[in-house]
Amino acid sequence: QVQLVESGGGLVQPGGSLRLSCAASRSIVFNAMDWYRQAPGKQRELVAQITVGGVANYAGSVKGRFTISKDNSKNTVYLQMNNLKPEDTAVYYCRMSGKDYWGQGTQVTVSS
Repeated sequence: QVQLVESGGGLVQPGGSLRLSCAASRSIVFNAMDWYRQAPGKQRELVAQITVGGVANYAGSVKGRFTISKDNSKNTVYLQMNNLKPEDTAVYYCRMSGKDYWGQGTQVTVSS
């Protein structure tokens, strides 16, 4: 069992940046970690994943703008989001890959 707590969401103007954090209640050194998002009326989608070895993969819609990283010493995974667009508005969730462990989500709203 693991608890995941996201933070860092908020309201930002188009073109702005945010960094999301996901703190785990135990070590994640041997776990791949995911960031998902769910916009109103849409299905939850995988945004980024980082493997145990630190390899990152991204959805095409965020590639080049978002960066996922993992600090094993802090049991925390991050999502740096740059050049945000209104279509990035969603609740963002972190998940332990392959496990049914999710955080409560953090709202990101991109609007002028």
